[in-house]
Amino acid sequence: MSERENYVVADMGLAAEGHRRMDWAWQYMPVLRLIREREGGRRPLEGRTVGCCLHLEAKTACLLEAMRDLGAAVAAAGSNPLSTQDAICAALADDGIHIFSKHGMSAAEYEENLRKMLAWEPDIIIDDGCDTVAMIHESYPELAPKILGGCEETTTGIKRLRVMDSEGILKFPMLAVNDALSKYLFDNRYGTGQSVWDGIVRTTNCVVAGKNVVVVGYGWCGKGVASRAAGLGAHVIVAEINPHRALEAHMDGYRVMDLLEASETGEIFVTVTGNTKVLRREHFERMRDGVLLSNAGHFDVEVWAPHLEEIASRIYDARDNIRTYETADGRRLHLLGEGRLVNLAAADGHPIEIMDTSFATQLLSALYIAGGAKLEPGLQRVPDSIDDSVARYKVESLGLKLERLTPEQEKYLNDWRE
Repeated sequence: MSERENYVVADMGLAAEGHRRMDWAWQYMPVLRLIREREGGRRPLEGRTVGCCLHLEAKTACLLEAMRDLGAAVAAAGSNPLSTQDAICAALADDGIHIFSKHGMSAAEYEENLRKMLAWEPDIIIDDGCDTVAMIHESYPELAPKILGGCEETTTGIKRLRVMDSEGILKFPMLAVNDALSKYLFDNRYGTGQSVWDGIVRTTNCVVAGKNVVVVGYGWCGKGVASRAAGLGAHVIVAEINPHRALEAHMDGYRVMDLLEASETGEIFVTVTGNTKVLRREHFERMRDGVLLSNAGHFDVEVWAPHLEEIASRIYDARDNIRTYETADGRRLHLLGEGRLVNLAAADGHPIEIMDTSFATQLLSALYIAGGAKLEPGLQRVPDSIDDSVARYKVESLGLKLERLTPEQEKYLNDWRE
């Protein structure tokens, strides 16, 4: 275990810029503000340490500050080298939060930063991709008895936790925030859908209208990416392994192909599967000149860069965040953001208002864990009361009004008789 340090950041001189960005984000996070205001008086996280592995940018900073304001000691490591914003890290360190990350860190530095975060021996874990939970189980099992529980916000992380749970090795409770309605219905669909195209367009300056866009994976994230691509005028092709989702994509008006066929047709590719080696050599060898390759499925294993390197006769950086692999026959295949999450590696991630609900679900889940909830070790659902509260807070913040059932309607719904 690393010795405790207060922070490791690139440049504390960037703190003022980080505070400026965070002030902007706070304006558009009414639900997080509301929870902080309503719970601040009793400081429900007093005496607790929250350990986080998250994308360290302005929206995440608001979550970390909210937990601090509710009494927690907060230690955080960046979950992605390219999504870490050095100015945000400096501002958080300036505010007394233990931050361990820098933009562009190596794999070894990433792992060491996780260890530095865990040196603070957290009571509650907030994870992104399950790397923290995996490290605890593999390297620091002595920390597990102290951990009250945690939250996981990604599809990829939930898949890993589900396997750990099925094998009976998960030593503490983890709430599946990613599976909460207040998360996946909005964050995965609208957040990923908009931010992926923000990243691609901002990075390439290319038009989307009229292009053949291949979306690999038609879960909630894939639905969002496909919907926004169609809205921008693209011809959308979906590749799926699940027959129900393939039928859904077909009935949503998209072409459905296997990847070998789609590889010959596509001009922009977006992988959204959470799996490995999704686009690989046999696909790259069929692709046309000038294709854009991007990933929105969390880890940088979906577009398999080692195979691109094998078939390339020349590799160069065509623009910031675009690495070009030129083949012997003159085709150029452009990989965006090193194959990492394109919406975070090449842009600012999900819109602020979307992350307001996701982070509110994280925060209320952390308060639930800290409040003495009796949870068994393993993967658990977020309580419906938390899920419903977040949606109601959001509706309230938007000035929307809900319809109410009449007593007669309530009686009708609760009676099996005609």
